[in-house]
Amino acid sequence: MMSDLGNKRVLSDNIKRFMKQHGTERSKMAADLNVKYTTLTDWINGNTYPRIGSIEKIANYFNVEKSDLIERKPDNVIPITKTVKIPLLGEIACGDPILAEENIEEYIDEPVNYLPSGKCFYLKAKGDSMKPTIPNGSKVLIRQQPDVEDDEIAAVLMTETNEATLKRIKRSNGTMFLMPDNPEYTPIIVGKDNPARILGKAIRYTSDL
Repeated sequence: MMSDLGNKRVLSDNIKRFMKQHGTERSKMAADLNVKYTTLTDWINGNTYPRIGSIEKIANYFNVEKSDLIERKPDNVIPITKTVKIPLLGEIACGDPILAEENIEEYIDEPVNYLPSGKCFYLKAKGDSMKPTIPNGSKVLIRQQPDVEDDEIAAVLMTETNEATLKRIKRSNGTMFLMPDNPEYTPIIVGKDNPARILGKAIRYTSDL
């Protein structure tokens, strides 16, 4: 029989694994689960063991079975419960909500336990302004959210042209800059004459061979 310490360690390792797979941030997960940040931290660090109701909430949060959280799994076995269709955005129609049908080029099937929490969509990288980080033509998974931290890569809608672009976000003295990773490109300054809004955070990309 596994010791109490062993149970805590298994749960801790599994939570960390699912957080990494989903690109989940600790503060957001605590808010989504409606638990204290310190309580979640204790679970993640293996200091305490949550009650069965909390384990069920965590399992539902990651779309996995409770056994996937409390049992030791081989490192090369990743449970897949189901897939969902994630929209790939094409041209963005003026005035439409970002995920309106008119904006969707196709749908991509994704296993749910590879996805972050919240609404997601794919955006195709155009050009090489984000090389070497994001190659031209790759499909970038975006978690829809209205803001990102500095130095994170975001999908940004240029509201004058209704074009979506992928850029690294920087802020200085109240001004937002859209920074390319390719030094051959010039940063874009967001302002009254060049308005833009953040659509979401870039999580990862896939690229066809």
